[in-house]
Amino acid sequence: MRQTSPFEIIEGDPAAGLVILADHATNRLPPEYGRLGLPESAFARHIAYDIGVEALVRRLVARLDVPAVLSCFSRLLIDPNRGEDDPTLIMKISDGAIIPGNHPITPEEWEARLNRFHRPYHSAVSQVIAAVGTASGRAPLVISIHSFTPTWKGVPRPWHAAVLWDSDPRAVTPLIEALEASGDILVGDNEPYDGALRGDTMFRHCMETGIAHALIEVRQDLIGDDTGVAEWDARLGPILANLNARPELHEIRRYPSRTGPYTF
Repeated sequence: MRQTSPFEIIEGDPAAGLVILADHATNRLPPEYGRLGLPESAFARHIAYDIGVEALVRRLVARLDVPAVLSCFSRLLIDPNRGEDDPTLIMKISDGAIIPGNHPITPEEWEARLNRFHRPYHSAVSQVIAAVGTASGRAPLVISIHSFTPTWKGVPRPWHAAVLWDSDPRAVTPLIEALEASGDILVGDNEPYDGALRGDTMFRHCMETGIAHALIEVRQDLIGDDTGVAEWDARLGPILANLNARPELHEIRRYPSRTGPYTF
């Protein structure tokens, strides 16, 4: 059976010092998983992937000439933005959709998905971050791109974008200021989600290692087509370039996590 890669690395200039990540870039499943017992329509929803993010990240890395790592499997299979011990790593139900292919699940299948999808993705992230650090001679700046639904349980979300973070403010503060400077969008600061999530991608690769970082969420209806993606590429591209030019964002500085003490 032909195995597809669980990640894609987009090449860029590693000496630039910036890495872009897309944990939920695609809604793909290997053929042997079928559709996990779900209708095809489920894979057009946010439960399967972050709508608009893949196209936005591809435009940003082309504009900035920096490397990126994208996941190549649906979050319905296993969520790369969760720690290995997180109970939501493999969801049984997501936003009202029961996932028959995930329940019941054997310990062997759980471990198989970690080995085939989750761990290789994170190994790729670690390798790209290390390569950028070596090529640039300094700590990289890491930016993760996600998207969120315009409504949740029938309640509209007013934010156009959001910045999620734990306790390292170095990239977050100037990023929020830059997003708000245009005066035409509302930016959530740890809204609609809190960025302190133990074991997630930013915790694992940045909080624990002292690398400056930020997670950007864009509302999905704003990047749901080519026009919206182009607008947000034009908005975010210069902001990320300016952030990356700040020397203080290329230093190792470890902050205590709001999730509790580190284990090492």
